[in-house]
Amino acid sequence: MRENNALQRSLGADIVLKTPAELKATWPWLNVEDLALGSYGVTGEGWLDAYGMMRAFRRKAIAQGVTYIEDEVVAINKAGRTVTGVTLKSGRQIACATLVNAAGTGAAALSAQVGVVLPQESRKRCVFYFTCPEKIADCPMVIDPSGAYFHPEGEGFIGGIQPPQDQDPECFDYDVQHELFDELLWPILAARVPAFEALRCEHAWAGHYDYNTFDQNVILGYHPAVENMVYANGFSGHGMQQSPAVGRGLAELIEFGKYRSLDLSRMSWERVLNNQPIVEQNVW
Repeated sequence: MRENNALQRSLGADIVLKTPAELKATWPWLNVEDLALGSYGVTGEGWLDAYGMMRAFRRKAIAQGVTYIEDEVVAINKAGRTVTGVTLKSGRQIACATLVNAAGTGAAALSAQVGVVLPQESRKRCVFYFTCPEKIADCPMVIDPSGAYFHPEGEGFIGGIQPPQDQDPECFDYDVQHELFDELLWPILAARVPAFEALRCEHAWAGHYDYNTFDQNVILGYHPAVENMVYANGFSGHGMQQSPAVGRGLAELIEFGKYRSLDLSRMSWERVLNNQPIVEQNVW
């Protein structure tokens, strides 16, 4: 945590480290008995409405002339190592100079059509909305050492946790795993915030990560087997945070043949093909 903080502050992030006593003084409702240190973003931190942000991106793209087509790609048309276009479920064919695979949880199946194995699976994640009869004042987003998280949402809170690895198969359904809350998340929440012993889970929903099974980080750019197909896949839960930079970076890569604003080459296929994973120190 100290190493992370030094790097963050060197890059201008307003993040401080707090001792257990300082954590308790700031947030009296927090159990700090098993903590050695905490990290807190003083400014420039928060959370956002991911669906709202996605819709805003879409509206802006349309305003700038992008055409959205509601259809499904059923075949990628190739000539040698070059993609020439796609065939849609409706039967329509669209020619292209460059094809971008940003298909989320459907990316691996799309990639297989050009003979490239993408190390990506669909992994289900559940979000739980709960309320607490006791007021939890000035609550920031809290990430527990276990990986469980929660933050205020309306009159209550939302939170979640990644399932144990042996209970996290590839999955495409949207069935909520209520046992994940009852058996795993709630005990952790109650241990960290004793007032959460009396919480009430009001509702929940499920979605999916496009999970990179290689190193849980995004794969960007061209694969050497296909000359004009660009990948933006395997965000593994980082997508909303990283998407603005990825969108700009790939636009530069396609237009100019290289990154200009920010060099994203470390996230290329090269690390996958050379078996050189990029492993983060902390992933929540």
